[in-house]
Amino acid sequence: MGEHVHAPSAGVIRNPVLAGSHPDPSVLRVGPDFYLATSTFEWYPGVRLHRSTNLVHWRTLPGALDSTRLLDLTGCPDSGGVWAPNLTHADGLFHLVYSNVSTYTGGFTDSPNHLVTAASIDGPWSDPVLLHARGFDASLFHDGPDSWLLNLVHDWRPRHGGSAGLELRRYDRAARRPTGALVRIALPPQAGWIEGPNLYRRGPWYYLLTADGGTGYDHQVTVARSRGLAGPYERDPHGPLVTARDHPDLPLQKAGHGSLVETADGRWYLAYLVARPHGRRGPCVLGRETALAAVGWTADGWPRVATGLPALEVPAPGPADGDGNTSSPAGGPDTTETDGFDRPALGPQWSTLRRPATADWLTLAERPSHLRLRGGRSPQSLVGPSLVARRVTRPRVSFEAVMEYRPLAFQHLAGITAYYNTRNWHYLYLTADEGGQAVLRTAHCDRGRLHVADAGVGPEGLHDATRLRLGLDIDGAELRFRYDSGAGWRPFGGLLDATVLSDEHAEHIEDGQIRSLGFTGAFVGLWAWDLTGEGLHADFDEVTYRADG
Repeated sequence: MGEHVHAPSAGVIRNPVLAGSHPDPSVLRVGPDFYLATSTFEWYPGVRLHRSTNLVHWRTLPGALDSTRLLDLTGCPDSGGVWAPNLTHADGLFHLVYSNVSTYTGGFTDSPNHLVTAASIDGPWSDPVLLHARGFDASLFHDGPDSWLLNLVHDWRPRHGGSAGLELRRYDRAARRPTGALVRIALPPQAGWIEGPNLYRRGPWYYLLTADGGTGYDHQVTVARSRGLAGPYERDPHGPLVTARDHPDLPLQKAGHGSLVETADGRWYLAYLVARPHGRRGPCVLGRETALAAVGWTADGWPRVATGLPALEVPAPGPADGDGNTSSPAGGPDTTETDGFDRPALGPQWSTLRRPATADWLTLAERPSHLRLRGGRSPQSLVGPSLVARRVTRPRVSFEAVMEYRPLAFQHLAGITAYYNTRNWHYLYLTADEGGQAVLRTAHCDRGRLHVADAGVGPEGLHDATRLRLGLDIDGAELRFRYDSGAGWRPFGGLLDATVLSDEHAEHIEDGQIRSLGFTGAFVGLWAWDLTGEGLHADFDEVTYRADG
């Protein structure tokens, strides 16, 4: 079977194109512009969006779901919330399908799927329409005037494997609702989950992309095709379109969950997720990221990634001359970004945990050029945290912030954190001792086990205890804190384990039952607690993020 692959162009795509936690990519082209949507789980804004004109440089856009009108994450479990969004375009509207997973333990998965639309990728987005809660990874397929809703069917019953296959149902774009009978997709039998379905039409064939092998090191993108929408489908005899499962030494692992896009001149690309482990199939602190692959087509109509393996560099569809975008791919130059909080809203690099950035707990207006955080609930709470954070994007990063804070009691804490979820984090914070004097301390949580360091720096070592520079450095598997109270940077505490912040460390499966999942990757950010419930505020300024590994 011969293959037709376009000649390499002058531009080069360097993977991952979206570094840090950007899993489950859904890629789309509208006119000259490409768009990517990725999962966000318990973080606001829900659904990360990026735009490009050349597939090389990507601009981070404001997230789509930035209010409780569109997404309510109150009580969302770790790694619940927004799974596998799907972005399509029809009738002049962007269609965004997303889940809001409230339960995934004990064999159950409560995953209501919603749809919002907008004429512009910048919104405003319509009120959500509930599609169904029959299963997750829902997607829309537009075939001329007709549209179909596609999803995995979840089976909660013990010994039924969790997945009952894939189903289709017609979607009425005018009425904005599914209609008609459910149709089960006919696929050859296969062990394990079949997830992340996306449908495409090319010539006389319908192509079904799925994510198989789980979300870990056996992950893969597979292709099946049929001349009928519902099948029967035949799988590509060549094997997976892309996977790293048999190549543990590749720098990009866990390749899976793919989405196809065609360029204006007829080239095809695959967006898919990857991970960069620390060591051979080790922990993935950066989470799952987005990569791209060039796709050719065989003479008899099967899509092919040339090697079938995730690659650090692939040919771009045109010259990589940039389009004014500011985001650099992971293989690009080192990054240093400083935010002085001089804009009226948080920049798109920031996310907030379980609640949107509203003025009742976060403000940029009360004190100009400062981010004011009112202390929130405890780190174990699934309601009301006060955490503003950004994704860790490289194996080596530094994070620094200026903080002004006047704690009054031991229930008041504010500082910086390296954070994975409620059960796994490191925290450098200012609090008050029993006499009401400011003291700098650290706390750590490892799979739910809390440890507060005995040693601290009291008033005599802080000089101006109300204004501090706080910093942290991640270097592969190592993490260190530091502080500056006016006399220069000083290390604080000892060497810490950064792999506590990895997907693998967060996942807990017991007797075949999921207890907790690890889907989000690591974040670094600004965190304020007020365990009295009164919301004592901390002010932050000049936050600098450096990535050079």
